[in-house]
Amino acid sequence: MESFMTRMGDGSAVCLSAEEIKSELKSGTFDAADRGKISELNAAELDYLFEIVTSPVNVVSVVRGKEIVTSSDSGAFKINYQANISMDRATAIQVHEKVLSADSLDLGNIDYSYKAVKAILHDEAKVMENVQLNTVMPVLYGAMPNLGLYTRPDGPVENWSELLPLGKIAEARAAQEKAVEHAVKDMVYVAAGMFEAGADGINFDTCGASGDADILAALLAAKEIRKLYPGLGLEMGMAGEFILGMHGRLEFEGIRLAGLYPHKQVELAEKAGVSIFGPVINTNSNKTFPWNLARAVTFVKACVEAANIPVHANVGMGVGATPMTPVPPVDAVSRAAKSLIEIGKADGL
Repeated sequence: MESFMTRMGDGSAVCLSAEEIKSELKSGTFDAADRGKISELNAAELDYLFEIVTSPVNVVSVVRGKEIVTSSDSGAFKINYQANISMDRATAIQVHEKVLSADSLDLGNIDYSYKAVKAILHDEAKVMENVQLNTVMPVLYGAMPNLGLYTRPDGPVENWSELLPLGKIAEARAAQEKAVEHAVKDMVYVAAGMFEAGADGINFDTCGASGDADILAALLAAKEIRKLYPGLGLEMGMAGEFILGMHGRLEFEGIRLAGLYPHKQVELAEKAGVSIFGPVINTNSNKTFPWNLARAVTFVKACVEAANIPVHANVGMGVGATPMTPVPPVDAVSRAAKSLIEIGKADGL
């Protein structure tokens, strides 16, 4: 029986038969459809996914004319801490533009959180200004809402992760609500400084990492920034495929946040004034790459269909069907990209 080399969700190689791959693809799309209450991929789409997965070449690419644009979170650090090449952020951004032909990039501080950046905004704004003087491509300033930084002992509010195990539900919810207020002020403050420094946009990265309060802070900040700076680009990338209900009762525009999947998340991002939405679909390292791929494409397709703004699917270590390993294998990464673009109809990656 003919077998095809593919991957597991942790990046390890595995050989599967055609029937096994088809079964994994069907199982993956069913899982996404069942969890998100969305449509499964149809037979033609599954057949094309099978063709992509079983292609004999190492690296695949999109059909000519299907090319998309890319955006990046913390892109200025990639050369430094991943390739281990000593290079400052401003130089790394020029390399991304002039050598690697990046479509846009994200400038951020190594302590990638708005609370941390607030105290050094004057320094960060100068870096942004210098970068803008030496580049042509759009450069966004990025950081995470990172609501956890607002908890004691370093922050002003009590730690809800400590309160919840003690059964102090009301106190935990109150602490999260207070943290949201602090985070919104910091994000708007940093955005204002970066706007003055010439930033093309602001990137809210890993939104929802601390649960529904975390994403609420990002949505409220985006709404305020859109009022203040109508022409400023706003990109919002998620932390996970569904919003964790750490609070459980928080709403935005009358919609409860806890439990929302990408196709519902993007609708709220639109209402907040976000320009580009980045859905995340988590990779299950215990499952096969075909299973993760079909699942990711199913979620992204539903998200794109619900969106009126560009959708840049997150494709990196552990998300977007990409294996959970420090250096994801290119055969899997290229197949994930092609599938999310041609079948999922993503506007960017």
